[in-house]
Amino acid sequence: MASATEIDALLPQTQCTRCGYTGCLPYAQAIAAGEAPINQCPPGGAATIAALARLTGLPVLALDPEHGSEEPDQIAVIDESACIGCARCLPPCPVDAIIGTNRRMHTVLAALCTGCELCIAPCPVDCIRLVPRSSFEPASPRPPQAADNRRRYEARNQRIAARARQRRTLLETRKRAAGDLLSQSPSGDAAANDTCSSCAPRSEPGP
Repeated sequence: MASATEIDALLPQTQCTRCGYTGCLPYAQAIAAGEAPINQCPPGGAATIAALARLTGLPVLALDPEHGSEEPDQIAVIDESACIGCARCLPPCPVDAIIGTNRRMHTVLAALCTGCELCIAPCPVDCIRLVPRSSFEPASPRPPQAADNRRRYEARNQRIAARARQRRTLLETRKRAAGDLLSQSPSGDAAANDTCSSCAPRSEPGP
């Protein structure tokens, strides 16, 4: 059986998850382990299935309809008049093909979009749709290459991991600072004694 790396090299790297896995590499790993068939990639379609069959020695299969159908290359388009700038479409994009910020209109970089569909569901106003790349105006951009998709996906994941590390470091720093302040304050018993002594009733002078 071919390695996961060899299998992954034949996948389109759209990272669309339509195969049932979280990305192209996990699907490749499942194929290499004999845990998944080679016909679960709608973006790759018949051509990818044939290439995987040649590589793995497995028989050619029809695309599994449970995972979708093979469609012409598509890209996402945002209706700019309806976009509310909620930014919910940004995190799901696996290749950073959407640009925008909170409360500002977003747009899709057609040359980078893989047509993965992952940005559609999070949109609360349904202003994102897929259109055939061939119908895109003013000109139909060249589909992004698999190697470029993989590089952008890996760069995105590295950025997300780096931000997570920064947040953990910041949280740990704040916890240590809070601990230092607590250790420098009076002990709980001492503070309680001080409170009790300050709150104790004073004896009234005799007549």
